[in-house]
Amino acid sequence: MKIEQASVSQSAAAEFIRSTTDGKLYHLPKIQTLIRNTFGHETIYLQARDAGEVCGVLPLVHMKNPLFGNFIISVPFFNYGGICAQNETIAASLLEHAIAVTKKREAGYLELRHIGRRFADLPGKSHKVAMILDLPQTSEALFTSFKSKLRSQIRKPEKEGLTVRIGKMELLADYYTVFSVNMRDLGTPVYPLKLFVNMLKFFPEDSWIITVYKQAVPIAAGFVVGFGDTMEIPWASSLRQYNRLAGNMLMYWHALKLAIEQGFDKFDFGRSTPDEGTYKFKAQWGAQPLQLNWEYWLANGGELPDLSPKNAKYQAAIKIWQKLPLPLTKIIGPAIVKNIP
Repeated sequence: MKIEQASVSQSAAAEFIRSTTDGKLYHLPKIQTLIRNTFGHETIYLQARDAGEVCGVLPLVHMKNPLFGNFIISVPFFNYGGICAQNETIAASLLEHAIAVTKKREAGYLELRHIGRRFADLPGKSHKVAMILDLPQTSEALFTSFKSKLRSQIRKPEKEGLTVRIGKMELLADYYTVFSVNMRDLGTPVYPLKLFVNMLKFFPEDSWIITVYKQAVPIAAGFVVGFGDTMEIPWASSLRQYNRLAGNMLMYWHALKLAIEQGFDKFDFGRSTPDEGTYKFKAQWGAQPLQLNWEYWLANGGELPDLSPKNAKYQAAIKIWQKLPLPLTKIIGPAIVKNIP
């Protein structure tokens, strides 16, 4: 077995990733290209090969800035990453090489975003879960499975005259309008429009935008992407002033219908903190928690890193951000968020 940074063909790596149970979209070499193109970070793609065949991969991204620090992560900006390997021997070799990469770049830590606990001797965080819904064969069967309250919440926006469009690049401007306002209201720097342009360009057959309108005004929107047997919604937003119309309920319902129509077996609502608001929102659809385990190699020991919005030292900045004019957040937000994994 050989571990190397030099890439074999993308198709060979992609074929291996699709063949494994723990392979995710974010293990693909395309995601590394997307991150470099969108954010400008250095990426390192480790591959294990045995007799010339790919048997393991580990995509790494080097993030370095004065405000948030110097670290290696797999994979930033997304919920999943880490090691994808045929067996634990290969996984251990990939980890060893990743630690060497981290040391060479004098980074403070290595973060691996795994689902299962992969390395018992590494410190880790298990504070987040992904919310996964098993899908039936038809949307009718899914709708019937919902409690009456949820069915009423889905019907309400239709009775209010809200409409839905599902598409791709043609809906990007409306999607980004909703997304950028929602991020500002949450006090979070907004991703650049280029991220979503690149997602649509790099995965044209596997990504969609779902937008809900009140007449011609977009009021809720989601970005979904499919891989393997699962459709995921990494980003979803709605405008607070229209909350009473429940546009987000209609958006999620059409996302679920799309997943069934496209032949997916599962729907991934994204990560949440157990028992908090977003967790309960996703649970009402029938989604079940899947434990996420983010594991760390720390160069100098000490405490685990915490770059989350709940970190007390970021609270003042969040409150200021919520009061900024929207056009300003679109200008300076991408320069900040590129450094927040």
